Amino acid sequence: MTSTQNIWVPALNECGVLIAGGTSGVGLATAEQFAAAGVRGIGLVGRNADRGENARCALAERYPGVRVVFIQADANRGDEAVRAVAEATAQLGSVDVLVNATVGPFGPMLFHETPIEDIPSIVTQQLMGPLVMSRAVMPGMREKRGGVIVSISSDAGKVATPGESVIGAAMAGINMFSRGLAMEAKRTGIRVNAITPSLIEGTLTYDRIRADPFSWKIFERAAAQAHLGVVQPDDLASLIVFLASPQGARITGQVISVNGGISAA
Repeated sequence: MTSTQNIWVPALNECGVLIAGGTSGVGLATAEQFAAAGVRGIGLVGRNADRGENARCALAERYPGVRVVFIQADANRGDEAVRAVAEATAQLGSVDVLVNATVGPFGPMLFHETPIEDIPSIVTQQLMGPLVMSRAVMPGMREKRGGVIVSISSDAGKVATPGESVIGAAMAGINMFSRGLAMEAKRTGIRVNAITPSLIEGTLTYDRIRADPFSWKIFERAAAQAHLGVVQPDDLASLIVFLASPQGARITGQVISVNGGISAA
């Protein structure tokens, strides 16, 4: 452990990690890399019980030295976020790292074609999870004077893209929230950052985009610009683990694009 002005910077093997949206895609890849790094315990938060139990069992079998638990909850709801954090704290001892990897079910759609009744749901299901989950872990992190929060957003929150007016607004909200919270929380040793991919292969969202002609037309053009390669879940997971480690102890308030060269936002 490194101490700086009474701030707690734990080694990864001292950490309990909670991943909202941790049962598939980037969240599950991140859980795997945290387990490989030797964290004390990992909590996976998700709505689908079968997928959650399958993910928990696979991780526990592969990393028997790491306590892995699944907590069924909707991370977009404040009451369930509080319950998920309480359960994770009870089972893991503490939540020292929070990863917000939730995604909404909506894909790109031109604004004038977006049903007006869908707009609140699009914003809520993209934006709300990182806010309420972060609020739920704050008391424990403040008490220990240390902790890490990393949220996965999107380059849609930085670069204007046709079809992503509403999604982009929600993602920009995650980005600004992360920056603002970083400035508030640094005094109690809590580091807050966001990561913004453009397109991620090997995820349920990627499969959904490929199945929709309009969405795929947009992202196929974007993928052609990823001259360093289209991003994989493990690419984001590696950065998240680094940001949570003592090597990332001076990094906070940053919104980092990981997109293989699609843009330089």
